[in-house]
This record gives sequence, structure tokens and C-alpha cells, in this order.
Amino acid sequence: MTATPAMYNTIALVVRPNTAGIEDSVRDVLAFLREGGFSVVFETDTAAHLNMPEIPAMSAQGIGEHVDCAIVMGGDGTMLGIARQLAPYDVPLIGINQGRLGFMTDIPLEGMLPVLGRILAGTHKAERRTLLEGVVVRDGKPIHVGLAVNDVVVARGAGSGMVELRVEVGDQFMYNQRSDGLIVSTPTGSTAYALSAGGPLLHPTLGGMVLVPIAPHALSNRPIVLPDSSDITIEVKRGRDITLNFDMQTFASLVPQDRIHIRRSPHAITFLHPEGWSYYHTLREKLHWNEYPSGDGKI
Repeated sequence: MTATPAMYNTIALVVRPNTAGIEDSVRDVLAFLREGGFSVVFETDTAAHLNMPEIPAMSAQGIGEHVDCAIVMGGDGTMLGIARQLAPYDVPLIGINQGRLGFMTDIPLEGMLPVLGRILAGTHKAERRTLLEGVVVRDGKPIHVGLAVNDVVVARGAGSGMVELRVEVGDQFMYNQRSDGLIVSTPTGSTAYALSAGGPLLHPTLGGMVLVPIAPHALSNRPIVLPDSSDITIEVKRGRDITLNFDMQTFASLVPQDRIHIRRSPHAITFLHPEGWSYYHTLREKLHWNEYPSGDGKI
């Protein structure tokens, strides 16, 4: 099957670095897209680690301003990194899984070209995902701003004790918390760190966010789901070596009395899935819901 540029004329390729054997897959995708009449560019970091000088390179800003769609070849970490950068430009994203779990990069490497062709011809399922934005305020002044597709996490240092946090939602006091940290997650991020810390799964179309304490001192301090219209303020009351991270990829150091303001970002991202894609199928496959401990337990 040959792709035809019916909806998308210029395609950006974003490829995970230092992945053995990925060049062959990239060349297959390039040949397929060129045969279909698409213009193809590399994201700048991709161009730097692939020896293919014939393909022009663009920064994330350039991709956002000039490209119709981006194909991400890697794992969810690769997708998270470029999704945050392209969110202000609303460039649709297609994920080819070169990683492990692949909640967001959902097209398997085997048989990827026919699937790509159908998606680029307009036969796909488009899905919008919300993001979070966070601002660190110190002495009344913003010192760090970040975006997150999955989560914003306040966490203690590896060699330090618990942190003490004060949490407000809007103008309402929620609680003081002693814990190893606090995760504020989008529905997309509910299958990531928040899940491993005991948080619930949120369907990605839900208008919500979830607060998940990390190893709280009080066992009654449980995860809570809030409307995504909520403005959350986290104040650091006590602790050492505290960090704030966005999707575990960008970091800021915190000190007592710092305040972190978190809310839904005005930007969103669009994933283009193959036709027939199902969130529940993804959960069954990635979380092994379809597996049983023994043959006797099968339905």
C-alpha cells in the first residue's frame, strides 16, 4: 500500500536515539512516505544521531509552524518529550512503538507501513489528550514553568526524610501531608507513575486529574480525583533535596515556602490511532488483563 498525502503534506519524523537497528526501520518509513508524495523532515535531535544528511532538519518550533503531522518512532518517553514541545501548535502525533509498554506509541513495528498509509489517508481515530501546566513561585516570583502530558511530581530526595506539603484546591484548604511526595496526574498519566503509587485508572476522555500521595505517613491519605477545572496549589512546608518534575523529564529544585500552582493547560495534543483502536484493548494488552495464573482459571 502506498500512502497518499490527502490530509497531510509534510511529515516530521522523531526517532528515539541510541536504538540499535532503528536506521533500517527509519529508511523503510522514509521510502514509504516519499513514494506516497510526502515531504519529510527530521526533528533536530533525530537528524543529529542519524546519518541521513539528505533529509532536512527542523526544530520543534519549526515543526510546529510548518509540518502537518509528526510520526514518533520510539517509546512513550520519546512521545512525551516531543508532545510537550508541539502542544502549543496542535500538530497531530502518530506513534510507532520501539520501546516497551507503548501506551502512546501504539503501532507495532511489524506491519507498520500499511497502518501508516491508512492513517495518513484519513482512516484513523483522532483522540485529544489534556496536559497540565505548573508554575513554581518563590518569594512571590515565578522561577520555573513546565508542561506535562503525564504528571507533575513533587518528590523528596533519595537520602532525605519525608516532605511536608500543604495542598489547596482553588481557595479551599485540602490537607497537610507528610509523605515521600505527591503526584498530580492527567488521565493519560494515570497508567504511569500514578498507577504504580496506587492511583486509579482514568479514561483519557475524562475531564479530571488525580492527586496520588507517594508512600504517605497517614494510611488514610488516599488518591482523589478532581475536576480538570481545578487550580491546585502545593506549598512545601518542610523537607530537604525536594524536586519538582514534569513527566520525569524536566526538573526544578524546591525549598520550603515554595508554592507550585498546577492547572489544566490551555493546550492539548492529538493522537492519531489506527481505525478500530480501543483504549480497553490497550489496557488488556499492556496491563495483561487477558492473562490468568493457570489454565484452570481461564474463562
